[in-house]
Amino acid sequence: MTPTKKDSLFHRLYVGTGAFDIVGKRKRWYVFFSVLMLVCIGTALFKGFNFGLEFTGGTQISMPTQSAQGELSEERVREVFNEASPVDAAQVQTVGTGGSASVQIRSDHLTPEQTNQVQATLFQELQPLGNNGQPSQQAISDSAVSGTWGGEISRQALIALAVFFVLVSVFLALYFEKWMAVAAMITVVHDVVLTAGVYAIVGLEVTPASVIGLLTILGYSLYDTVVVFDKVKENTRGILGLTRRTYAEAANLAVNQTLARSINTTVIALLPVVALLAIGVGLLGVGTLQDLAVVQAVGVFAGTVSSVLLATPLLVDFKMRGQDYKDQARKVQERRDRVARKASGEPAATAEDMDWSDEESHDKELRKEKAAAAAASVPTRAQSSRSSRSTSGGQKATKPSASGRPTGKASRPTGKKRR
Repeated sequence: MTPTKKDSLFHRLYVGTGAFDIVGKRKRWYVFFSVLMLVCIGTALFKGFNFGLEFTGGTQISMPTQSAQGELSEERVREVFNEASPVDAAQVQTVGTGGSASVQIRSDHLTPEQTNQVQATLFQELQPLGNNGQPSQQAISDSAVSGTWGGEISRQALIALAVFFVLVSVFLALYFEKWMAVAAMITVVHDVVLTAGVYAIVGLEVTPASVIGLLTILGYSLYDTVVVFDKVKENTRGILGLTRRTYAEAANLAVNQTLARSINTTVIALLPVVALLAIGVGLLGVGTLQDLAVVQAVGVFAGTVSSVLLATPLLVDFKMRGQDYKDQARKVQERRDRVARKASGEPAATAEDMDWSDEESHDKELRKEKAAAAAASVPTRAQSSRSSRSTSGGQKATKPSASGRPTGKASRPTGKKRR
């Protein structure tokens, strides 16, 4: 026999026949996610987060980018501000495009006297243009931001997160089952911790927009997990009474069958996020859109990976703790061992011992059963009744010819009238 060509990666993704053993290798996924969580939690505890001005409080100064010296750069503005202010600028960014573009400077809290001194220095050194096209100090504005507002946003976000977890847990427990709800909640917590850890590792600024974006990714992460669990529920319906697959194998097949959909959904979901980064940040220079897009990009990617590699393996381990699922897995293995022994000593296995995990063998057996049923329903000629009638008349039974006509002397007329 010539060896068959191995299917390509994209073909296996499209067909979804269980070619990727994700559940069977779940221990390595547990190690991977455990190390990742330890790194994220450790970074958040020891390094901390880079909280924005809304959380820490401070002063924000804004001025046009157009000046008598030409268009101002962020580096030049930062240099002048650091020379005039007792504290360095925490953030300098350009917002808007064209004639409405402005430079925003954020720093720690400044007193009113310090703020006036900084504004005067910025005007003398940079000469920003006002609405009339002439240099004007009135074009430079300032505002004080209190950290109380950011703290209130954080408290409301935590309350919303707690309510979300409670309601979703109840819904999943009622729609699916207890262990599916537990596995889904662990997956969502993983996504939140991973996203927060990325912010701590990279040093991205945490703003209210980041908190809002973090809440939005919870729904996506849960959606992808529910899609996989719905297929698991379909594949494992009545599995305790079957010996075709174990629960782990049926769950792994469900993950493979939804893998292409998960990847496609992730790609589609990332398109508007990339648009936010490219247009909102690159062209418009809106910092809020950057905070929102970054947290959504990290959350969407983390939600897809966890729903495929973490949610279903956790569910399998939870379910396999039950004795009934252990007994079912033992029966499956015993029947497969019996099939292997028969295959080594007999030319073919019976229908009862067939390995139903092979879809092609299953289809062939069904076609054989249908053909046998159709053949049994066709009526046959009653040759035995004709033979018995001939024998009872004292004549020798004759064998019909190929043409269907009787042969032999007993079947030929003699011309004599029987008395």
